Amino acid sequence: MLRMILALILSAAIVLLTGPKFIAWLRKLKLGQTIYELGPQSHQKKQGTPIMGGLIIALGCVVSFIVSGVGCALSAKQDVMVMSFAWDHMLALLFVALGSMAVGFGDDWIKMVKKRHEGLTPWQKIIGQAVVCVGFAMYCYLHPEVGSKVIIPFTNVEWDLGVFYIPLLALTVLFMVNSANLQDGLDGILSSVTAVGCIGWAGIALIMVDFCHSANEKFQFPPEWEGLFNTIAIFAVCLCGACIGFLRFNHYPATVFMGDTGSMFIGGAVVGMAMLLRQPFLLLLIGFTMVMSSVSVILQRYYFKLTRKLTGTPKRLFKMSPIHHHFEMCGMKETQIVLMYAVVTLVLSAIAVLSVLI
Repeated sequence: MLRMILALILSAAIVLLTGPKFIAWLRKLKLGQTIYELGPQSHQKKQGTPIMGGLIIALGCVVSFIVSGVGCALSAKQDVMVMSFAWDHMLALLFVALGSMAVGFGDDWIKMVKKRHEGLTPWQKIIGQAVVCVGFAMYCYLHPEVGSKVIIPFTNVEWDLGVFYIPLLALTVLFMVNSANLQDGLDGILSSVTAVGCIGWAGIALIMVDFCHSANEKFQFPPEWEGLFNTIAIFAVCLCGACIGFLRFNHYPATVFMGDTGSMFIGGAVVGMAMLLRQPFLLLLIGFTMVMSSVSVILQRYYFKLTRKLTGTPKRLFKMSPIHHHFEMCGMKETQIVLMYAVVTLVLSAIAVLSVLI
């Protein structure tokens, strides 16, 4: 537990120390956000706010994660009782998080530096994300500590998806990465819900560590799987600390945005933890606000098309999507929406943790 606290503090400290100079560098390069005219009018004052701040989230999280792994390895050589660490799973988590981030970084770079408003073409995004999604899904499927089984929450059931695991979970990765990207539309909203949700993922991972040693628990995991769950717990607190540190610069009014670089890193990191824990269904709880961001966009689009086809007069289900903008258009302040999302995530994360214990 002490090592996890130190990992959280280290990741937050890295972000807090590197943030000011990095933001100044972004301003010097004039890498500022372009605000769409069709968006909420209150957002127009954010024009030119530095973007790509997600790089410091990734820096804090990854450096702290690696340092924690090295610390575990050095302590183990000295026969000190420490948390075990799985290096192969560490690399897998970094692959899905940094691979997703690379696609987002490419999109941000083309928009900001190359001044091509649309960023990456749809096919470039699809190909880049497909490599990450399918690659990570295949890793999980082939690894004996993950495999093709997923756990059904609140039950003792493990559902074996067989070979269908690869396409279904690859689509899950794709959906969650883009859902996180869609949610990043208000100051501090994605940083907040991620920091809260990561506490839930860390708690679930630690409970599953206990399942590796308890005789009469809900699930029986081999003792050698402890390294997998410990690795996820450490990664979760590293991401939590990085998001907490980033909120220093990203809370309302934000002095920097994480951009697609940061949102896709977070999306990849979150879905990576869920899949390695064999708990993808818990994304519906801990990642509820991310999921609803995508669902609201899908509902808005199809409702618009359906009403146009049936009545000739297209209508909108929400005043604006993703749904956090609907709440804005209804008169809620950004800070109120962010707080609401964080509280909802906290409650649902607690339910997710209970689902593993019940």
